[in-house]
Amino acid sequence: MEAAQPAPQGDSSDSGNSGVPDVLGALARAVGRMAPSDGDHVTAIPELSLHRRSAVTEPLHCIYGFGLGITVSGRKRVALGEEVFDYAAGQSLLTTVDLPVVTHVTRASAAQPFLGLMVRLDARAIVQAAAEMALPQPTKDSSHRAMSLGELDATLLGAVTRLVELLGEPRLIPQIAPLLQQEIVVRLLAGRHGPQLQRLVAIGSPSQQVVQSMAWLKMNFMQPVLADELAASVHMSPSTFRQHFRAVAGMSPMQYLKQLRLQEARQLMLNQGVDAGTAGVRVGYESASQFSREYARLFGAPPSRDIRRMRETT
Repeated sequence: MEAAQPAPQGDSSDSGNSGVPDVLGALARAVGRMAPSDGDHVTAIPELSLHRRSAVTEPLHCIYGFGLGITVSGRKRVALGEEVFDYAAGQSLLTTVDLPVVTHVTRASAAQPFLGLMVRLDARAIVQAAAEMALPQPTKDSSHRAMSLGELDATLLGAVTRLVELLGEPRLIPQIAPLLQQEIVVRLLAGRHGPQLQRLVAIGSPSQQVVQSMAWLKMNFMQPVLADELAASVHMSPSTFRQHFRAVAGMSPMQYLKQLRLQEARQLMLNQGVDAGTAGVRVGYESASQFSREYARLFGAPPSRDIRRMRETT
């Protein structure tokens, strides 16, 4: 697998980078207070979740949605297709479209737990802020990977810290949280993650057309789908569509569809007690043997054994 390198850091004299250790320390203390036990913590701010682990974890297949993930302490690894993103304290991972990934915590202990958070973003807020900031539009023929790794400066970390600390003042959340979330969006657009977000709102670009196709697949993954039909729907040739889709998602359209189906089937079996045959049919498989074979290839075991293993470890 190809390891993704973090974005280069700016000059240490840059006012945006000075003070990062102090702000990161304040953020770690805030997350530690609000997430005192291991687990994934939803909060009174719907777009904000906090995460804590006291030991390294096994790889987990999941879907990363549109949002900014931040490692506050410890280290985490996320694999998107053949590309691997390793990010440590002070680094962030921006995801601009729903992506099937494999993720696990690679550095954590009881004395120094992994602490992280996720801020979910809203595409409409990005579009509005980008228009108000009069940012230059990316060229329509440009494409981008839908996941990017970068360092965070002190100003953005400060806004995120204030959002986490706001959880301690629940009566003020309705009035102040939207302002802090708007500040986070503006600082993202103005910072290292800005080009990725700007391409997201470049109407008519190949990346934006691929994002539309991915959104349609996520809503209709149980239906029979042909890659050529997807290409025609966004007025691209099949070869051009596959090229741009892989550039954005890190995998082909059919690989993306397959992972959506298999992860949904896994959730049906694990959370609703659905048997493997029924789960396969529900997510669009006509052949039970093909479903079982592709499931085992992705998750490392046939459906019944995988679900039994997951229940024993939770």
